Amino acid sequence: MKPVAIIGMGLSPEDLTTRHRQIIEAADVLVGGRRLLDYFRETSARKQVIDRKISEAIDFIKAQMKTQTVVVLASGDPLFFGIGSILIKALGPENVDVYPNISSVAAAFARIKEPWSQVQVVSLHGRQNDRAIHDALNRGKTVAVFTDPANNPARIAQRLLAAGYAHLTMCVLESLGSTTEKIDWYQLGRAAGMTFSEPNLLILKQVSGQNETRKTPHLGIPDQDFAHEKGLITKSEIRAVSLAKLQLRPGQVLWDLGAGSGSVSIEAALLVRDGKVIAVEKNEKRISQIKFNVDRFEASNVDVVQAVLPDGLAELPPPDRVFIGGGGRDLKEIIKAAASFLAANGIVVVNTVLTPNVIAATETLASLGFKTSMVQVQVNHSRQMPWAERLEAQNPVWIVSGIRKSECGSGN
Repeated sequence: MKPVAIIGMGLSPEDLTTRHRQIIEAADVLVGGRRLLDYFRETSARKQVIDRKISEAIDFIKAQMKTQTVVVLASGDPLFFGIGSILIKALGPENVDVYPNISSVAAAFARIKEPWSQVQVVSLHGRQNDRAIHDALNRGKTVAVFTDPANNPARIAQRLLAAGYAHLTMCVLESLGSTTEKIDWYQLGRAAGMTFSEPNLLILKQVSGQNETRKTPHLGIPDQDFAHEKGLITKSEIRAVSLAKLQLRPGQVLWDLGAGSGSVSIEAALLVRDGKVIAVEKNEKRISQIKFNVDRFEASNVDVVQAVLPDGLAELPPPDRVFIGGGGRDLKEIIKAAASFLAANGIVVVNTVLTPNVIAATETLASLGFKTSMVQVQVNHSRQMPWAERLEAQNPVWIVSGIRKSECGSGN
């Protein structure tokens, strides 16, 4: 029984070496996708198409290799998101010989003339793996994405837009290595409404000005400069009012509870200077985004803690100020827990868009002896129309403040 030969086709037969061709010409049975087999219609070898039923193809190969010389044609490089690893596992490494070739990712970056040693490669071929893309983007990585007809460039662009990655640019490389090869760059909004030929590969990059890992922090940082989930960020204008209500001073400790993207933490870090900001968040994806943002703005006095509130506060340094960016159904318990650690004359600021939480925040703070106040902030953003501008209303936000009276003590 001869080992099965797996031949990497690269992008097209033009990438085959003399050795590759000799092995293919000597085959009794050629196995591969219909497009690859069509390149060798003139050879005498029996042809067997691999379709979606990989298990049936493996059974066929096992039966034929007992008496026949079997060669499997793989697109790109067999061991780079290819069939090679599947066959090695199914047949055993001793029954497989692999002859590598150029991968489509290597070819893609050669086409755009950029290095790819630090690129994150993600496959959406027959799977959903958006989280891997988001994690890589949040770390400032360029991402190469294998697609399929279901996970095509338009649908991927739509999902990225919904997740808050509008600042990306997408390169779509269609039919690489063929006579109809097409390569172009698109903004996500444009790509989301287009149709692209198959097969294709994507490259996702931060746009100019966004792909710089380091940025200078300042008050009023544009929302788009933060990695964040769409809508889950304290907007710049709301941030400004919230920070004013916190009355931050150098050397203080601020707890940012339910930190989201960390936007409040990073701007607050400028005001407490040699103090400390503790960004507490439960969601793992948002933790990754906060860490990326902290690194991007070099906010060295921000610590990131993953915890499900109201738990996880006892191990933190006692706060002088507490910011709560919502709190959900547990808002009352979170306020009570945070207040139990708050310094004398400390301040709690709660942001919410939910009317029940306005009442919950004011009543809970008042019951704990805080002097409370509330302001509603309504922001309208200008939007360009064909011949003029209009104002577009944003969601109103209630900002509830509570100042601990000095006679209340620390609450410990």
